[in-house]
Amino acid sequence: MRFLPHISLVGLSMFSSAAWADQAAATACSAKLSKDGQLIYSKAAPNVTPKTDIKDAVVSVARPMVMNGSMSRDAARAAGEAAGECLKLLK
Repeated sequence: MRFLPHISLVGLSMFSSAAWADQAAATACSAKLSKDGQLIYSKAAPNVTPKTDIKDAVVSVARPMVMNGSMSRDAARAAGEAAGECLKLLK
Protein backbone atom coordinates (compact mmCIF):
# COMPACT_ATOMS: atom_id res chain seq x y z
CA MET A 1 0.00 0.00 0.00
CA ARG A 2 2.95 2.35 0.35
CA PHE A 3 3.42 2.40 -3.42
CA LEU A 4 0.05 3.95 -4.18
CA PRO A 5 0.81 7.46 -2.89
CA HIS A 6 4.07 7.54 -4.83
CA ILE A 7 2.42 6.35 -8.02
CA SER A 8 -0.29 8.97 -7.78
CA LEU A 9 2.31 11.71 -7.21
CA VAL A 10 4.21 10.60 -10.30
CA GLY A 11 0.97 10.57 -12.26
CA LEU A 12 0.07 14.06 -11.09
CA SER A 13 3.48 15.45 -12.01
CA MET A 14 3.12 13.98 -15.51
CA PHE A 15 -0.26 15.65 -15.96
CA SER A 16 0.94 19.02 -14.70
CA SER A 17 3.92 19.01 -17.04
CA ALA A 18 1.62 18.13 -19.95
CA ALA A 19 -0.58 21.10 -19.08
CA TRP A 20 2.48 23.35 -18.96
CA ALA A 21 3.57 22.15 -22.40
CA ASP A 22 0.15 23.07 -23.82
CA GLN A 23 0.33 26.53 -22.25
CA ALA A 24 3.80 27.08 -23.63
CA ALA A 25 2.75 25.93 -27.10
CA ALA A 26 -0.32 28.18 -27.00
CA THR A 27 1.77 31.16 -25.93
CA ALA A 28 4.29 30.52 -28.70
CA CYS A 29 1.47 30.17 -31.21
CA SER A 30 -0.19 33.41 -30.09
CA ALA A 31 3.08 35.32 -30.49
CA LYS A 32 2.89 34.64 -34.24
CA LEU A 33 -0.63 36.05 -34.62
CA SER A 34 -1.53 39.41 -36.11
CA LYS A 35 -2.35 42.21 -33.67
CA ASP A 36 -6.06 41.47 -34.09
CA GLY A 37 -5.43 37.77 -33.52
CA GLN A 38 -3.38 38.47 -30.41
CA LEU A 39 -6.15 40.69 -29.07
CA ILE A 40 -8.80 38.01 -29.59
CA TYR A 41 -6.51 35.35 -28.12
CA SER A 42 -5.67 37.41 -25.04
CA LYS A 43 -9.33 38.15 -24.30
CA ALA A 44 -10.53 34.57 -24.89
CA ALA A 45 -7.65 32.58 -23.34
CA PRO A 46 -8.50 33.20 -19.65
CA ASN A 47 -11.91 31.58 -20.18
CA VAL A 48 -10.75 28.45 -22.02
CA THR A 49 -11.26 25.18 -20.14
CA PRO A 50 -11.21 21.59 -21.37
CA LYS A 51 -14.96 21.86 -21.99
CA THR A 52 -14.90 25.22 -23.79
CA ASP A 53 -16.21 25.38 -27.33
CA ILE A 54 -13.42 27.36 -28.99
CA LYS A 55 -15.66 28.78 -31.71
CA ASP A 56 -18.08 30.13 -29.08
CA ALA A 57 -15.20 31.62 -27.09
CA VAL A 58 -13.80 33.39 -30.15
CA VAL A 59 -17.19 34.65 -31.32
CA SER A 60 -18.04 35.99 -27.85
CA VAL A 61 -14.87 38.10 -27.98
CA ALA A 62 -14.85 39.08 -31.66
CA ARG A 63 -18.54 39.92 -32.13
CA PRO A 64 -18.51 42.95 -29.78
CA MET A 65 -15.39 44.25 -31.52
CA VAL A 66 -17.14 44.08 -34.88
CA MET A 67 -20.32 45.60 -33.50
CA ASN A 68 -18.52 48.57 -31.94
CA GLY A 69 -16.49 49.17 -35.10
CA SER A 70 -13.07 48.45 -33.64
CA MET A 71 -12.56 45.55 -36.09
CA SER A 72 -14.04 44.74 -39.47
CA ARG A 73 -15.97 41.53 -39.97
CA ASP A 74 -13.36 40.20 -42.40
CA ALA A 75 -10.49 41.03 -40.06
CA ALA A 76 -12.32 39.44 -37.12
CA ARG A 77 -13.00 36.27 -39.10
CA ALA A 78 -9.37 35.83 -40.17
CA ALA A 79 -7.96 36.79 -36.77
CA GLY A 80 -10.51 34.66 -34.94
CA GLU A 81 -9.72 31.57 -36.98
CA ALA A 82 -6.01 31.98 -36.34
CA ALA A 83 -6.52 32.70 -32.64
CA GLY A 84 -8.81 29.68 -32.38
CA GLU A 85 -6.00 27.40 -33.54
CA CYS A 86 -3.82 28.69 -30.71
CA LEU A 87 -6.65 28.49 -28.19
CA LYS A 88 -7.14 24.81 -29.03
CA LEU A 89 -3.71 24.19 -27.55
CA LEU A 90 -4.98 25.31 -24.14
CA LYS A 91 -7.54 22.50 -23.96
